[in-house]
Amino acid sequence: MSTFRRREVDDWLRRALPGRCLFCLGVSQDSRPWCEACLAALPWNRTACPRCGEPQPGQAVGRVCGHCLRHPPAFDRTRVALRYEDEVAILLQRFKFHASPRAGAVLLALLEVGCRPMSGQAPQALLAVPLHPHRAHQRGFDQGRWLAERLAARQAIPLLRAQRHRDTPSQRGLDRRRRRGNLRGAFSVTGPLPARVALLDDVMTTGATLDALARACRRAGAEQIEAWAVARTPLESP
Repeated sequence: MSTFRRREVDDWLRRALPGRCLFCLGVSQDSRPWCEACLAALPWNRTACPRCGEPQPGQAVGRVCGHCLRHPPAFDRTRVALRYEDEVAILLQRFKFHASPRAGAVLLALLEVGCRPMSGQAPQALLAVPLHPHRAHQRGFDQGRWLAERLAARQAIPLLRAQRHRDTPSQRGLDRRRRRGNLRGAFSVTGPLPARVALLDDVMTTGATLDALARACRRAGAEQIEAWAVARTPLESP
């Protein structure tokens, strides 16, 4: 059987067999769509910079990375559950480009698992990184909004909207400085915002998009800002 055909069969089996692990098709853990072994084997982002969430060497646990020391982002803390690798990358691609609600539901559950416990005071509002209306119309699906609506309901956090005024070119292949320039003035938020807010994106690369949105939130009155994401790209990724 070809690799492509095998993947099609596996995908069908995962949809057709409730109570089975999404990753290995074994018996799932309680009512969750994964088994204990597969959950433990996922690329959790446990050794990360607490400020920007960038994966760090094991001995650097809890340390702010050099980039954040030199150029602190506009948000105060990052909570990002996983690294953008392997099965996590496949799930995110299915969710983002094929609008798979099953993939989205699994990613949302993993986000909640990876971001516990949310210590300190809970945010008073949640904002998703918005797509430009033209991009949302082209794609027919706003993955950030989809996640934010469900997370806000589960966490009992008010969901507010930000506006994206420019359909910015792709960030792919740009360094940190050029990404920041690409997004300058791209967002606005109608204030006043509460003091504590959280911003949500599906994938965090350099953090430039969340930084630009955080700056708009600061202008609208936010004082403590957290950046949340399902996954963070590893150090070696662009």
